[in-house]
This record gives sequence, structure tokens and C-alpha cells, in this order.
Amino acid sequence: MKIALYFGSFNPIHIGHLIIAQHVLNATDVKKLWFVVSPQNPEKPSLSLLKDRHRLHLVRIAIEDEPCFKASDIEFNLSRPSYTIHTLGHLKDKYPQHEFCIVMGADSFQNVLNWKNGENILYNNTIYVYQRDGFVNTSPLKNVHFLQAPLLNISASTIRTLIKEKKSIQYLVHQKVKEEILQQGYYTSPLQ
Repeated sequence: MKIALYFGSFNPIHIGHLIIAQHVLNATDVKKLWFVVSPQNPEKPSLSLLKDRHRLHLVRIAIEDEPCFKASDIEFNLSRPSYTIHTLGHLKDKYPQHEFCIVMGADSFQNVLNWKNGENILYNNTIYVYQRDGFVNTSPLKNVHFLQAPLLNISASTIRTLIKEKKSIQYLVHQKVKEEILQQGYYTSPLQ
């Protein structure tokens, strides 16, 4: 089975993430998509991250009605910081019956050669790249596919700011995610 891996901190998961994930299923031969919740992105500071288990819980809430989506905590048990190449190797060893591919934004794709073992990732995996404003969507590689996913300018950092300012995040996140964030007081104080 072909499974797309959508890596991210999902801090928090928002409608933009969900739309991209659904577009991957609709526009490709991918059968399932796993949201790989990263405990620590080597490119991002960890101080602004909600605790791993809380972010995973929010992803699970957001996708609970979609059987083709799965929330994965595979990186929680791997060494930190999380590197895509290590996670890919681990998943390929653990699930040899599946074909894994990667979903990433054009901004990440532009930097993939700077990642740990970036050439290996780029040349040895099918990669689906969704557009981002200001980034070129071309590559000579046959394993790289550019998707014209609906482009929404929503960011998790903006959502966190709105929460801190006690402003509405209605329509930016799944309704159940919004309710959980507000009920638990996520993003209102540091180190949750």
C-alpha cells in the first residue's frame, strides 16, 4: 500500500494541513496518509512547542472521522532531534509491505538538500510537493511531483498568537480541535 508521510510539528494542526492532506489523497495514487508528529524539528526551536502528547492528541481529534488518515507518534520513540532520514529508515524496516512517500511544502523542498542525508531523501523517495507563495515549483527529477493544492495562508504561529490574544480561531482549526484547545487552555501559558 502506498502511504504518504506528512511530517510536522502540527503546533497546532489546522485546516490548511487537513486540506493539503485530503488533496494528496484526491490527486495521487496514495491510499493512506500518516501525520507524523515530530517531537522536535531540528530547524525549529522547541520552546514554542506544546507537549508531544498534546499535539498528537489534537491531530487524532482532527482526523478521527477520516479512515484514510492516521496520526503517527513513531518519532516519539526515536532519538532526538528528529531527522526524516532516520524515520524513513525505521518505517521501511518496520513496514516492508508498504511503499512510503513524502509530502512537503515547496519551502521545505527548497531546503531538502540541507537536511541530514538530504540527497538520499531527494533521490530515493517519491516526494509530493505542495505550493507555497514565493517558491518555484519545478524539478527535473521524475520522483518529485508538484501538486496544485488549495493554497491557504494559515500558520500555526498565527493561531497561537490569536489564542494568546484571546481572539477567535474559529474556521482556522477543526471545531473539535478548537474546543479541546480552549478547554485545556493550550497555548495560553508556556510549557504545556
